[in-house]
Order: sequence, then structure tokens, then C-alpha cells
Amino acid sequence: MSAPSEQTLVVTGANGFVALHIIKQALDRGYNVRGTVRSVSSAGKVRSLFADYGNQFTVSIVPELNNKELYEPAFVGTSKPVTGVINVAAPFSLKVDDPVTGLLDPAVKCAVSMLEATRAYGPNVRRVVNTSSFACILDLTQGYRPGYTYTENDWNPMTHDEAAKADNATAYCASKALAERAMWDWVEAQKPSFSLTSINPPWVFGPHLSPITDLSHLNESSEALWRLVGAKDVPPVDFGGFVDVRLVATAHLEAFERPEAAGERFICGQHFDYQSAVDSLRETLPELQSRLPLGTPGAGKTQAIYQLDGSKAERVLGIKYIPLEVTMKDSFAQFLQAEA
Repeated sequence: MSAPSEQTLVVTGANGFVALHIIKQALDRGYNVRGTVRSVSSAGKVRSLFADYGNQFTVSIVPELNNKELYEPAFVGTSKPVTGVINVAAPFSLKVDDPVTGLLDPAVKCAVSMLEATRAYGPNVRRVVNTSSFACILDLTQGYRPGYTYTENDWNPMTHDEAAKADNATAYCASKALAERAMWDWVEAQKPSFSLTSINPPWVFGPHLSPITDLSHLNESSEALWRLVGAKDVPPVDFGGFVDVRLVATAHLEAFERPEAAGERFICGQHFDYQSAVDSLRETLPELQSRLPLGTPGAGKTQAIYQLDGSKAERVLGIKYIPLEVTMKDSFAQFLQAEA
């Protein structure tokens, strides 16, 4: 296999929280990276963030994710051949009037368009690594499901018709599963020259690569954490797992590089509950103690709730999970800096 410096990775949704970490780590490994964004203003921001890497990092504008022709500029004119695509971009908005036209159909169309574009314009691509979600694995109808452990063999069972009648949050989770299924179905039917690997993280927490300038405009996972400050009570578990953003970025790159990751799905995460997060923050950042709800210290460790088995990612991708205390401390240190 040629050296990273002889290859280009296309990273879609390059201005996103996870994608920025993937790009940074890929550049540090020596890869050339072509990031895609949807607007000129986003392109400028991402370029300035990686200005130190010179021509090793370039940006292409793909204004719509559901049209394969619009991806062509992302694949042409790179100094080294494009050998991999890390697909992080996905339509995301919970503020839609109709879950079918606003969530379900766009998610599937965008996922398949990216694969079609890769086949059409990326003759040297050997693998597509897709950022999926633990939402594709979790069966929301089962609730907390005490005693159950989710693995990569599990799928969110919600059908298109059921999701069409659901609330937007439930429909969003279903849209992620329908999109991932559509990708696997496409690969099976079309037999492209590249393989597909899926990374399925739950909550992604951790420090932002670019400085936080406005705490009222955070990405969804960071906002969920920052809401703990000043809260009256510790929130109940919503998504019972988390992964550090730095670790999930590493997992994507290992999934691209390791032959044995081809055709596999990986839960990339470990247990999470807000009580344990608050407990760890009280210990590591004492200045927050008076601003966080107390809850019932230690109760998170004994709560009867499903678990997720992220050991396959450790085994196959060689990753080692970052402890909750480290992720919480690094996240909140950055929040407090932004607040000051």
C-alpha cells in the first residue's frame, strides 16, 4: 500500500465537529485531504483552520448532498489520487414539518448519492468509511431495556412507514438506520470496486478543534453537556453511550487503513449517563460544584439500563477508549474558557 503522502482522502462535511478532528489526524498522519463543505463561508473557515498544512489540505464545495454530479469537483484536481472517502456529512435538522420529505428521504438519497459519486469519480478509491450512528442499532421501542447489551448485530427496526408517523426525534433515528441499510444494500447489489465500513458512535463529546466563540451556538452534543450548568436536576439518560471525539476520529482512520475492517460495522462507544458525568466533573473541576445539580452521586453506575458493546472496535481497530472523566474535564475546560 502506498504511503499516506501519496494518497488523498475525501472527507465530507468537513466543517463538522467530528470531521474536523478526522481531518487533523489524517493530515498529521501524512495524508492529503480534500474536505467538502456546502458553502463558500464554510470553506473559508475550514481553510483558515488548516492553513499551516498548505497544499496538503484543499476544500471543495458540494452545495447539495443528494446529487452525485455535484460531488465531481471533490474528486478531481487532487495532487495525489483519491484512495478513500470518509463520509461524515449527512442532512440534520429536527425542525421539519414532514418527517418523510424532511428527514427520511433526504437521508437515504444523500447516502446513496455519495456512493454513486465515489463509483463515478473515484476510480482509485478502495474504501468508504461512513459515519453512521448508534441510533441505527438502538431499538427505541424497548426503552431502557435493562440487562440487554447492544452489539453490531442489532438494528433499529423502525420501518419507513412507522417513522413517517413518528415524532421528529424518533424519525431522525430511523432515518439514520434507513440510510445505513440503503448503503449496505447498494454495495451488495452494485458490487463496486471499493469496500464499505460503518462507524456507529452514540453521543460524541470532547473538545472542539476550533475555538468556541458562542456558547449559545454549540453543536447538539456539546449543548447537551453545557445545559448541565445551572440545571436544577440531573437529566435522565437519553442515549446511554458516549465516545470521545478524538477517539472516534482515530477509529475512522483505522477503519480506512486496516484491511480487516472491510465490510464491518463498529459500535464505537461506552456507557454514558448524566449522573456519572456530573460526579466526575465535581471531582475534576471543583469550580463547577456550585453550578451543577447534585442528583444522587454514584447512582449512574447502578441504574438498570441497556449497555453497548464497543469491544469489536477495540479488537479490530486497535483503539483504546478515553475515560469519561477525561472527556468531561476537557470539554468543560473549553466551555469555561469560552464563558470567560
